[in-house]
Amino acid sequence: MEAPARPQTAVLGLAPRLIAIGLAGGVLSGLLGVGGGIVMVPLLVFWAAYAQREAHAVSLGAIIPISCASVLTYGVAGEIRPWEAAALAAGSIVGARIGAGALTRIEERPLKLVFGLFLGAVSILMLVRS
Repeated sequence: MEAPARPQTAVLGLAPRLIAIGLAGGVLSGLLGVGGGIVMVPLLVFWAAYAQREAHAVSLGAIIPISCASVLTYGVAGEIRPWEAAALAAGSIVGARIGAGALTRIEERPLKLVFGLFLGAVSILMLVRS
C-alpha cells in the first residue's frame, strides 16, 4: 500500500490541516463527547489523504490528551462521576485491545464500509431519538 501524501508542515513542524482537524475533534469532543472516530477519522481520510487504518491509529493516538483536557474542564465543574468513569474505562480498555487487534486484520475497503455504515447508523439513531 502506498503511503498517503503528507500535508505541508508549518510552525514547529506541525501540519496546518492536522491542527484544524484536531481543533474540530477537540471542540466536538468537549461539547458532544465525540471527536476521534466520528470527526477526526473522516477528516483525516478525506482532507488529509490518510489511509483508513492509519487515520484510525492517528486518531486513537490523539484521544488521551483530548480526554485529559475535557476531564480537567468537567472535573473543575464537578461533573465527573469517578466510579462510573472507572467502570467505562475498564470495559473500554478491554474493548480497545479487541478492536485494535481486529483493525490490524481488516482490509482497507471493508473497513471503510463498516465505518461508513456505523456512522450512518449512529446518524439515523440520533435523528430518530431527537
